[in-house]
Amino acid sequence: MRILWVKAGKLLPVDSGGKIRSYNIVRQLANEHEVTFLSYYGGKRDPRYEGEIVQQLPGAHTIYTAAPESTLAQSLDYILRLTAKAPYAVTKFTHPDVRRTVGQWLSRKRFDIAISDFLSASLNFPDVRPIPAVLFQHNFETLLWQRMAKEETSPLRRLAYRVEAAKMANYERRTIGKFDRVIAVSDRDRDQMRAVGPHCPITVVPTGVDIQQYPIVPSAPGKPPLLVFTGSMDWEPNIDAVEYFSKEIWPEVLNAFPEARFQVVGRNPHRRIQSLASACIEVTGTVPSVTTYLRNATVVVVPLRIGGGTRLKIFEAMAMGKALVSTSIGAEGLDVAHSRDILLADDAASFAQAILQLLRDPSRRQAYEQAAAAQARRYDWSRIAERFADALRETITGVRSSRQVDGSATLPVSS
Repeated sequence: MRILWVKAGKLLPVDSGGKIRSYNIVRQLANEHEVTFLSYYGGKRDPRYEGEIVQQLPGAHTIYTAAPESTLAQSLDYILRLTAKAPYAVTKFTHPDVRRTVGQWLSRKRFDIAISDFLSASLNFPDVRPIPAVLFQHNFETLLWQRMAKEETSPLRRLAYRVEAAKMANYERRTIGKFDRVIAVSDRDRDQMRAVGPHCPITVVPTGVDIQQYPIVPSAPGKPPLLVFTGSMDWEPNIDAVEYFSKEIWPEVLNAFPEARFQVVGRNPHRRIQSLASACIEVTGTVPSVTTYLRNATVVVVPLRIGGGTRLKIFEAMAMGKALVSTSIGAEGLDVAHSRDILLADDAASFAQAILQLLRDPSRRQAYEQAAAAQARRYDWSRIAERFADALRETITGVRSSRQVDGSATLPVSS
């Protein structure tokens, strides 16, 4: 297959869940297919990135948009785009140069199929296309924004999130029906997308893990206990999770194990996260690799209260043979089960008690570690990419068959 993959923002460094998922699937697809990766980005011009992405993904193409990147600049840009019907999370990633390039490439039929990676890139695709197009939805975005609005404590941010949630609900509903297929990352996301309509085929391709990058390690001694959270610390759901854990769960753990430590491992920690740093809470910031921190973890925690899609951090920790405690939201979409290979807890008291059970009973903790590692190994990225490619082939075949029936030269897309 000749595949065009369109992604908003830089793919490198591979330091967030969405980037990890996209990078691994693209790399695997490129082993068997002709993949053109179109990456467009704003902020400051980055010749180093433009060269590196071509080295890692031969044939990649970059477009520099000069879109605002700083918090202040984005705040001003948000105000200017406030009257737009589409949410800011989409309009800020829409650019005339990208729209023109995508439109021209599709019209020339250089590819068999095109992919919009995340909803953010979708407005750059024309409504009428001569080749099939797939929307790769890592999250059900409407739910994400609704949860952010519900959990936000700042009145101003809560109002902004509510506005964005309303816009996203309308835009996501319409856009799902404009593509020939949607690829979701969980059964839950698929069902939620189907519920909003209009309908198009939706295929679930679950998350994966690089079992070579995250090898099984010996069980940590747990003396002193080390709890670890990994994730991009400039993303609101992760910020909320760490604040929630530090203020409502961690004190009970610390009361039982005064020598315990909590590590927050992830890039660009927000000032709300930096303010949590103390003698027993370490905020690492960007690290070369999270594997070093996971290796030493006694228990990995995922106290997410906001989010959608799937959580790569869970499979990464499981692949290394780590015992985990997560909220149900934190483990949404993953093939895991409470009391089988993970412990799930949705309130602060039960979350703390689950952690304490694992800390107090090393044999029980090791049983969860073994079960976690065995489960994660079923989801190596090579297998996930095969399922992704199957969905693309099915889309191409379906669109071609429908055109043979109606005789159309291009695919009309309903609004």
